[in-house]
Amino acid sequence: MAWLRDAPFGWAFAFLFLLAMARANTTYWIGRGIAAGVEHTRFQHVLTGPIYRRAERFIQRWGVFAIPLSFMTVGIQTAVNASAGVARMPVLRYLPAVIVGCLIWATIYSTVGMAVIYAWLALGWQWIVAGALVLLIATLAWIRYRRRDS
Repeated sequence: MAWLRDAPFGWAFAFLFLLAMARANTTYWIGRGIAAGVEHTRFQHVLTGPIYRRAERFIQRWGVFAIPLSFMTVGIQTAVNASAGVARMPVLRYLPAVIVGCLIWATIYSTVGMAVIYAWLALGWQWIVAGALVLLIATLAWIRYRRRDS
């Protein structure tokens, strides 16, 4: 993992920015692609699920600002970008918003995110496995709790 520790900030930032741009724009265009006939496909459940409804409320509340703001949240980034595509947000509004969001995301993950990764790698593999197990158990408990409330 020496290459990870030795990566210059600029390269890490650029890589993370391009990764976020690829993911967000792909999601947006998939949303636009399925918008026309989604009611008659097997994907209808995606657009009526709780994550999509939450993303839709987020977009309704914040408008075009929902796109960059979603990059500072956990769990609804993809749904917000897909919602923008399904809602056919004009590309000339979407692109500046997604660029700002990807810059925010790359900044967060190339600074704080990488510091967390470096600290975690320094602990050793046994702590990484233990952390992953704790995260898995917490995620499963959260999913079970959410299903019970629905």
